[in-house]
Amino acid sequence: MNKKNLEQTELSYYGLYLLNYLKENKFEQASDAAFVKARADEAAEAYERARLEGYTPDGAQEIAMSTLVHGLHYSRYAILREVVESEFHEEIPEDAREGFVEKLLPLVGNVFSIYDLSDDQFALSSDYDLLYTELTGAVVLYLREYGI
Repeated sequence: MNKKNLEQTELSYYGLYLLNYLKENKFEQASDAAFVKARADEAAEAYERARLEGYTPDGAQEIAMSTLVHGLHYSRYAILREVVESEFHEEIPEDAREGFVEKLLPLVGNVFSIYDLSDDQFALSSDYDLLYTELTGAVVLYLREYGI
């Protein structure tokens, strides 16, 4: 069994869920095994505490999941993908969007650097609107200069 498969079989339910979530949304932490394990352990502990405090299994699970993804609601990739899909659906064909976003993401890292994406309320803030506008501008400039 290779190391990757071994690590995945050793992860708990919470660890596997988090790893999948991080990979799916292309969070940088997806390759950080220690982060995944620590966060999964925190979620399991939160579940146990909640059950001891009298929460129902569903209530305890909700607390555990909240602990698991705390501060991980907005990945750079997902936000940029949303901008490309919403604002450039006519310019960028659907089958080219993922590659385009992955190519552009490292080039717009400085745009993200001034925003706190770990804030669970980020999408409701005026900063989200500013980031969205800046990313839209960056995509326009990129398309003018390099095309798809």
